[in-house]
Amino acid sequence: MFRRDYTWARAAMVERLRGQGISNATVLAAMNEIAREEFVDEALRMRVYEDCSLPIGHGQTLSQPYIVARMTELVLAASIPVKRVLEIGTGSGYQAAILSRCVSSVFTVERIGAFLDTAKQRHRTLGLGNIRYMHRDGFKGWPSQAPFDGILVTAAPPTLPDELKAQLAVGGRLIVPVGQQGEAQRLTVITRTEKEFRSQYFDAVSFVPMLPGEMS
Repeated sequence: MFRRDYTWARAAMVERLRGQGISNATVLAAMNEIAREEFVDEALRMRVYEDCSLPIGHGQTLSQPYIVARMTELVLAASIPVKRVLEIGTGSGYQAAILSRCVSSVFTVERIGAFLDTAKQRHRTLGLGNIRYMHRDGFKGWPSQAPFDGILVTAAPPTLPDELKAQLAVGGRLIVPVGQQGEAQRLTVITRTEKEFRSQYFDAVSFVPMLPGEMS
């Protein structure tokens, strides 16, 4: 069966990301290596390298390339070596795949079981062996594996989730879009110090809401 070659489109995406201000060489290399087209349905592949989000089912989306790269760059910019990262919201599996090329171990939590099963298969096909999976409510995180050098949340809670903050290592960063859907959301970076949590606010974003509970 004929398979379209997306190598040129991936390289063009990376050059666009450079122009948008993404400068971390590890992030750019990961974005160039991971085949984004493997994380969407066949019908959407012609649009997969455009700078837009794409539907993946269950009312969820695959974030635009810039947001994936931006969040990855922000989590890697911690003051400590970032080796273990927790992702909340596996979705299509693309963000976890990018992280897997940037850190030693990725722990990804997803509330929708069908998403997790599909993501596992995609990761196996691509030979990504440093990702661990958990089907559970993302608000709970993965406390048995804490602390994490970085935590990246791919859906928007209305307020900062305290349980996730508690699972962050000193010096680590929590990257999370905060705010209600349809209202102003900001990409927020929480850094844990010895005595406190410090907040910084970055890009205006638009994410689907972070929901509690689990589903198959």
